[in-house]
Amino acid sequence: MKRVYIATLLTCLVVLAGFIGLFKLINPSAKKDHIKIGFIYDNDESTPYTYNFSLAKDALEKQYGDKVEIVSCSNVLDDEMEEPLRDLADGGCDIIFFNGYSELVRTLAPEYPDIQFCQTSYMDMSDQTVPDNYHTFKGEAYQARYVSGIAAGIQIKHMISDGIITENEAIVGFVAAFPTSELISGYTAFLLGVRSVVPQAVMRVCYTKTWSSYALEKSYAEKMIDAGCVIITQHTDTIGPAIACEEAAANGKTVYFIGFNQSMSEVAPGTSLVTSRVCWEPYILAAVDAVMKNKKIENVVSGRVHGTDVSAGFEAGWVEMLDLNLQVASPDIQSAMDKAIEQFKHNKNDFVFKGDYTGVDPDNPSDTISLTTPYIENENCSYPLFHYILKDIITIEE
Repeated sequence: MKRVYIATLLTCLVVLAGFIGLFKLINPSAKKDHIKIGFIYDNDESTPYTYNFSLAKDALEKQYGDKVEIVSCSNVLDDEMEEPLRDLADGGCDIIFFNGYSELVRTLAPEYPDIQFCQTSYMDMSDQTVPDNYHTFKGEAYQARYVSGIAAGIQIKHMISDGIITENEAIVGFVAAFPTSELISGYTAFLLGVRSVVPQAVMRVCYTKTWSSYALEKSYAEKMIDAGCVIITQHTDTIGPAIACEEAAANGKTVYFIGFNQSMSEVAPGTSLVTSRVCWEPYILAAVDAVMKNKKIENVVSGRVHGTDVSAGFEAGWVEMLDLNLQVASPDIQSAMDKAIEQFKHNKNDFVFKGDYTGVDPDNPSDTISLTTPYIENENCSYPLFHYILKDIITIEE
């Protein structure tokens, strides 16, 4: 009799397994009740760039609670990516996010076809063959850079009208990490935003040749302030430039700071005007939602889709302005920023890289561009591709 019961039980289990398999076949979009998510950071959360990226992890925890398990690895250099990546993949992650620039992510993704790999874009993917489970994404930072340039321009305009500086002293400084198109696009958009208000404005750029060095960033900002820059901004990973502005102001110099990624109002309350940031939350929340619903990420994310690459700007909340400092900022800055943001929200973006300007490729002087015909950034990919130095108005400091 026991054998009959055992045989019957085994038969039932086989039938049940068959039904489960059939259900999966006829309902491939069945939702997942719980997923594991991995994050790999190139720095730690004490730096503005990684702190800003980690806000998406916080948003996931708030939205999904115990439906998600999140594991993160910090301070992972690009050439050290493989081990932590494999650890997360082998550890059961359903989706992994990266804010570094390592090509290993794309290379290793095919080995884990059931895991989605999402990396902040670091190159033009439009002509690249990528695995189906590899995705890139980035907010269209040039939009926010242009708007912060408008804020800087209005502040400079008031400085001129108040007799603090002359038109010839309308100089802005940019502390940049590397001479990549991402950074060149950003600081060009910033300067063109400034010049939309103060046509005489010019820019000086210093490259630190590293993403994160408090000492170098602060030192270069101090040099530019000493050379006459009245606005400082950055695309590097520490608070060094903001501290340089605050200390200079304390010593009697008139200088203001424009932040990027993280508000500097606490560390530079007397000089910080406003901050622009790329918002990673919209993409990451949508990508996780897609995985939980067994849907293709690009069918769920709201943005401009280029294959498995996605970008967006103000219209989808992928960039934003933070903390206009009303204690030091000119009162008409907010309305001017709002006006430009509304243009971007209505997908009017051909007014940024436009004007009577000639740009020169720093690596190939014979390659030039005229902005009498507007250049449209992020038209075909999420990675910024404008890589020309505008003649006569941008100086690269050695």
